[in-house]
Amino acid sequence: MRVHWSNRRAFIMATAGSAVGLGNIWKFPYMTGTNGGSAFVLVYLLCVALIGLPLMMTEVMLGRRAQRNPVDGMAHLASEAGATQMWKGIGYMGIAAGILILSFYSVVAGWVLDYGLRAAGGGFAGMGAEQAQQQFSSFIGNPYELLLWHTVFMFLTMVVVARGVTSGLERANKIMMPSLVAILLILLGYSMAVGDISRSLDFMFRPDFSRITPTAVLSAMGHSFFTLSLGMGAVMVYGSYLQRHVSIARASFYVVLTDTAVALVAGVTIFAIVFANGLEPAAGPGLIFQTLPIAFGRMPGGTLFATLFFVLVAFAAWTSSISLVEPAVSWLIENTRLDRTRAALLVGGLIWLIGIAVLLSFNAWGEIKLFGLTIFDQLDKLTTNVMLPLGGLLMALFAVWVMRAAHAQEELALNDRHYRRWLFVTRYVAPAAIVLVFLNLVGWLPLV
Repeated sequence: MRVHWSNRRAFIMATAGSAVGLGNIWKFPYMTGTNGGSAFVLVYLLCVALIGLPLMMTEVMLGRRAQRNPVDGMAHLASEAGATQMWKGIGYMGIAAGILILSFYSVVAGWVLDYGLRAAGGGFAGMGAEQAQQQFSSFIGNPYELLLWHTVFMFLTMVVVARGVTSGLERANKIMMPSLVAILLILLGYSMAVGDISRSLDFMFRPDFSRITPTAVLSAMGHSFFTLSLGMGAVMVYGSYLQRHVSIARASFYVVLTDTAVALVAGVTIFAIVFANGLEPAAGPGLIFQTLPIAFGRMPGGTLFATLFFVLVAFAAWTSSISLVEPAVSWLIENTRLDRTRAALLVGGLIWLIGIAVLLSFNAWGEIKLFGLTIFDQLDKLTTNVMLPLGGLLMALFAVWVMRAAHAQEELALNDRHYRRWLFVTRYVAPAAIVLVFLNLVGWLPLV
């Protein structure tokens, strides 16, 4: 008998935990800074509502209908629809994407753990720009330090996964998600007290339509469904644990709302601190590792609040990493004689080994490149630019062109008007948007 979440709230917490990760607190702010501020945010919000929510509902619906891991689930749904078994390739691709993403995600999450410890020790006090850059360069140049923190983070992840759905995933998210929100609100209050909150709000929310460019539109469109953990089977396997009486539409809405709210509040908080210290909002990926330490080092109470900030980011990374590995563990449990603990150790060990190659690409193996990209960059590009959009596209196409309409209607339980809206977006709008993003990411779209 398949294990289920204890209630709707548990599903929302776990799925929101999957969605809320480094993408919200690390990637969203720097993408906003480099893509025109409010212009990017406006398009992002529209895309989340028009594309992200319907795709979230679609993946949850597929998972609950199948009541299996992504591979066996897609095979079952294909049989039910009288379609080819090749559709289960979506499941295999999702499992592979989760393993590859976590292999480099864990390395970056390890940076967060290290910086949290540095912050707690007052390591940012009086830090200047050159010193911050030297500190980060020295840190990622040391493979032994990176290996230590990569190992610690993977251990934390697998401990939760090994404990199971209710005792591990559900319990961890019930603790970490409220803690994450509480820390974020404390940091928002701090930024309102010592930061330039009015300039931050203007930067993020005052419409400046002149800054809406094809690049900003496509970047926002891509981030809107990547941030929701769509296309990799994580939401599908979480949906397979969802009880039948729970409304998919309502639960998905709360997940999307939570994910979006966290990203927006994190952006406001970070930019208020950045602007108050005269720093550059378009600092790119180095925003939280090279720019924010300078800001916290100058501000009253900086040591405490820098520590809280990196604890927040660590919690976000932890809740997401759990979901990345769950599809693979679920598949092993349902297709082999391995119990959950051994399956978690096997998958975690594989990810840990791949992660060693990733962390070495920042130092000892930095010169090993393919098409000019390091191992880290290759895995990032492969998963983000190819596997995730392709997985999301195939799931959408299967749900509306292959799956029987009666089965989709039965799971979604929408009235005719709302069902037709979901059908139109999932059949036409979402696939077109995903194709545009995919072409842009691989450099085949001449608009940008």
